[in-house]
Amino acid sequence: MIDALVDAGFSVKMCCRVLGVSSPGYYRYRARPLSRTQMRRQWLTGLIREVHEASRRTYGSRRIHAELTMGMGVVVSERLVAVLMSLAGIRGLPGPAKVKKLRGVVTADDLVNRKFHRLSPNELWVTDITEHRTKEGKVLCCCVMDTFSRKIVGWSIDTVQDSNLVVNALDMALKNRQPSPGGVVHADHGVQFTSWAFTNKIREAGLMPSFGSIGDGLDNAMMESFWSSMQIELLDRQRWSTRVELANAMFEYIEVFHNRKRRHSGVGYRTPIEVEVAYERTLVPA
Repeated sequence: MIDALVDAGFSVKMCCRVLGVSSPGYYRYRARPLSRTQMRRQWLTGLIREVHEASRRTYGSRRIHAELTMGMGVVVSERLVAVLMSLAGIRGLPGPAKVKKLRGVVTADDLVNRKFHRLSPNELWVTDITEHRTKEGKVLCCCVMDTFSRKIVGWSIDTVQDSNLVVNALDMALKNRQPSPGGVVHADHGVQFTSWAFTNKIREAGLMPSFGSIGDGLDNAMMESFWSSMQIELLDRQRWSTRVELANAMFEYIEVFHNRKRRHSGVGYRTPIEVEVAYERTLVPA
């Protein structure tokens, strides 16, 4: 307590008088060498700061704990990470608000029924559109996510919300992944996704289109969660001047941060790349 007050600019004498501590006793305390526990806590706090900065100051204690233990091999409890973050004034960004469950009427075309978990890549892709304002006008982004690893496998950024936006994102996904026939591409009932151009491209690739019920975000909850994270961790953190500035930031968030660095709770706090590399290793003969 006294150290914090002294560092803030208060005199040692005044702090000791207010807290009922002798000045010689305080100086003896300051001269005492750090214990092993104190040294380790200082070292851990430094690592926590590094991880927090590398996450764009978005990670809370759970993701920082995952990065320390899984990414760096540091043995530490999540509770201690949370305590050290609190003492150091390090905070992650708040998570997405809980979505109120709705009782929507599921259409016959829904091949997912809110069951997004898959055991291998390219079994289920989900896709959706978001938009965000700049001083020049709106920027629209369509993404395609593989629910197996949470990796964004295709994306498209434009200023016009039409079928080309979603077809371009799907086309990127198909070229990047070259999926085997039989997979599902799940979207909402937006006119872009129900267009002939989009559904025809799905069928030409040997995949099956799927649509959730109208007006129910839970039927595409995994994409809604992705957009919420992007909103909190990128879009709402500053005012964007130009469309190009925002488009570049979206690209960097998707390809560099989300796919390669961000640890996702739904896949055991691993990154999408880590999940896919681990899967590929299981296919290599022993």
